[in-house]
Amino acid sequence: MRAFLANDHFKLGTFSTNCSSGMTVTKVDERWDNSWDNNLRLAKMLDAAGVDFMLPIARWIGYGGETNFHHNVLETMTWATALLASTDRLTVFATMHTAANHPVVVAKQLATADQVGKGRIGLNIVAGWNRPEYEALGLTLPDDHETRYGYAQEWFDVVQKLWTSEEIFDWEGKYFNLKQILGAPRPVDGRPPILNAAGSAQGRDFATDNADFLFTPAIDLERSVSEVQELKDQAAAKGRKVGVLTFSHICCRPTEKEAREVHHWYAQDNADWEAVDNLINLQFANAQSFPHDLLALIRDRFAAGHGGFPLVGTPEQVADGIESLAKAGFAGTTMSFLDYAEEFPYFRDEVMPILAEKGLRPAPDAVPAAAE
Repeated sequence: MRAFLANDHFKLGTFSTNCSSGMTVTKVDERWDNSWDNNLRLAKMLDAAGVDFMLPIARWIGYGGETNFHHNVLETMTWATALLASTDRLTVFATMHTAANHPVVVAKQLATADQVGKGRIGLNIVAGWNRPEYEALGLTLPDDHETRYGYAQEWFDVVQKLWTSEEIFDWEGKYFNLKQILGAPRPVDGRPPILNAAGSAQGRDFATDNADFLFTPAIDLERSVSEVQELKDQAAAKGRKVGVLTFSHICCRPTEKEAREVHHWYAQDNADWEAVDNLINLQFANAQSFPHDLLALIRDRFAAGHGGFPLVGTPEQVADGIESLAKAGFAGTTMSFLDYAEEFPYFRDEVMPILAEKGLRPAPDAVPAAAE
């Protein structure tokens, strides 16, 4: 079994480093620069520190505002393949929109990347929600989730058959009519880990049918306890085990006062509120990833970390916050920072040892000085 699936510690990864500004909708000059050099530098640090994965966002147009948040984005399949070639242990996900990427092509791309990474590619499946992006690509976003996820299911069925069939085959379905196809090469160590973020009933049916991990926000941890258990129960009723991941935004400093002041500076005083509101309005109009009854209440979190769970404070406070996510039933969390490459070393040196003491993580490895 792949290490990413076999390891039962609380998983840590990064989110959206391939996108300009990362997860922080801010105007400050110190916001994340998503250059290839910065991504490679960060990936080597994460790999040496024993962090589990990197997860990208596939984005085609920005969200407007003064910064045009997420207007500059490294394409996820090429990004993942290049990172796999430069690391040794890290799992790197490619995020694929089913409507914009042909399943026969994706199956081969992922199998190729998996050979590069010797079994470390992952697939994050997106059924679609961002209507302006569909329009930018000349596509039509179906209004109903049944169609979106019906298409995604057949898309993934094609991918899986290409990964497992030893014979050339035809495919005649509702959405695809394919002749004489064969998946070669295949992934090197069984099916890659599959991730899917879903908020609608149809989406969660899809995730519990197909994914290894379902990705959902942690807005209120009391609410999350029951939500996570319901998702696990839904998968178990189908004879499957599905872990639940969430995402967090970290601002960690030696004192709580400093952490809160820095966080307020970039996520309040200098937030790109126009871009924040564009993002929230699109979520309301087209997606159910966030519960709509809470979406309007977490505008501040969208500025700081795209709606992620806030971890702001000292290393001990951040570690306690991560522990609270584990106690709520989450199997892991992604991390975002204002500047990932500048801030991760402090998290690595100060927070990860505390997580190891709490039994949430293995003891961190020594990081070679060259990795920084």
